[in-house]
Amino acid sequence: MLMATTPETWFDLASRSLETLLVDHANCEKKAASTALGLMFAYADDTGLGLALARLAREELRHYEQVLALMKRRGVPYVRMAPGRYAGELRRALSSNEPARKLDLLIAGQLIEGRSSERFHGLIPRLPEDIATFYRGLEAAEARHTSLYAQMATAHAELHGLDHAAHLRRLAEVEAELCTRPDPQFRFHSGPPTAA
Repeated sequence: MLMATTPETWFDLASRSLETLLVDHANCEKKAASTALGLMFAYADDTGLGLALARLAREELRHYEQVLALMKRRGVPYVRMAPGRYAGELRRALSSNEPARKLDLLIAGQLIEGRSSERFHGLIPRLPEDIATFYRGLEAAEARHTSLYAQMATAHAELHGLDHAAHLRRLAEVEAELCTRPDPQFRFHSGPPTAA
């Protein structure tokens, strides 16, 4: 599904930027819950989608609580940070008309959760044991969320006769470019660091 792997230079920077990593990770968990709630409101008539996303949102909020608890134990203050480019640029690539927009929103969720799982996996051997243990559990959760979004996207495409593979390919290309293009701002979903 992901068209590119995270560059090693991103992992190197992440392992040296634990405070920023944790703060932005907390923000990502809030945004993931917000995305699920937004989809529930936007497509309120789809009760199957709503029930699945309600469970997902609860889990994302629980992860947010867990990140905050980890930050507290490590003495990491929660500070406001400007969002990175990843979600905004991915969102700009979404279709504007229904039913294609709903499909793209679900695929975007799939890609974001898939990238998170890939990054947790790569971070685990590079991080202190308390964070690595936590991220090991999150890797499995993000993989479940990826699968859930993929199932919902496939069902929606089939129901409306949409070319799921074409939509996935187009958005996956955008997502891969965002994760491999040098980025001046380090975030959980940023690209590799720009050259010094």
